Amino acid sequence: MSAAAAPRSALSGEAAPRTTVAAAGRPRLNIAVAGSSGRMGRMLIEAVLASDDCRLSGALDTIGSGALGQDAGLFLGQSTGVTVTADLPTGLLGADVLIDFTRPEGTLAHLAACAALGVKAVIGTTGFTAEQKALIAEHAQGLATVLAPNMSVGVNVMLGLLAQATTALGEGYDVEVLELHHRHKVDAPSGTALAMGEAIAHARGLSLAENGVFSRHGHTGERDPRAIGFATLRGGDAVGEHTVLFAGTGERIEISHKSSSRANYAAGSLRAARFVATQRNGLFNMADVLGLMTQSG
Repeated sequence: MSAAAAPRSALSGEAAPRTTVAAAGRPRLNIAVAGSSGRMGRMLIEAVLASDDCRLSGALDTIGSGALGQDAGLFLGQSTGVTVTADLPTGLLGADVLIDFTRPEGTLAHLAACAALGVKAVIGTTGFTAEQKALIAEHAQGLATVLAPNMSVGVNVMLGLLAQATTALGEGYDVEVLELHHRHKVDAPSGTALAMGEAIAHARGLSLAENGVFSRHGHTGERDPRAIGFATLRGGDAVGEHTVLFAGTGERIEISHKSSSRANYAAGSLRAARFVATQRNGLFNMADVLGLMTQSG
């Protein structure tokens, strides 16, 4: 970002630095976290504070949140000097990258502010419509953005394995995607389950929109061999579990990923932030971040 476009300090009017220098002399990446008082937001803040190459520069939350005005590290018993705010220009001041795990409407509002301030973005929000995804792609033409339904390194390796298994098995195997999440999750199927379905559909040369089966009830008739079925479970505090069944004649193959903590999502998000900071513009996914083969078309 050019010096002319750098955000101005609210106190001095001078350009705010985009990075600080760590004790070892390495530049630190300034990261703002959206949804900072949520489960994922707190995990992200903890990961940033524990990192030796990142710095927490801002913490955003919604109007009415009880965390507003508090230090972002209060839940950890730490003083970070960063105050939780609902004011986007304040929360994004000096940030290199915003990490956002919130709701679609909130994320789009955050991206508009990022565009005005020259802040790149890592988006883990799910539940976007096709039109909303198009708006994110439009934003990415000006500022590099990583959009991924799941930031876990393990999940993204699993996506590659699913494409490989689908191609190798060929016809004769029925595919079902099962997912379990906590009771508070608001979208279904999960974005990760849909990404798995997309990887399988692409490997089969099919369209998930045309061949995905998202509910079964009553007299459904015989199973279409091209169908990619989904089963959604919600309950308790399950972080996230995904299993894909390849059911053939006389055998069944299961490929699974189970999360016991959100720490893996936070670690993947920081990898995405480091990656996107090196890009000028463009829309990227975790396959790009991890250097994996493209998982879908």
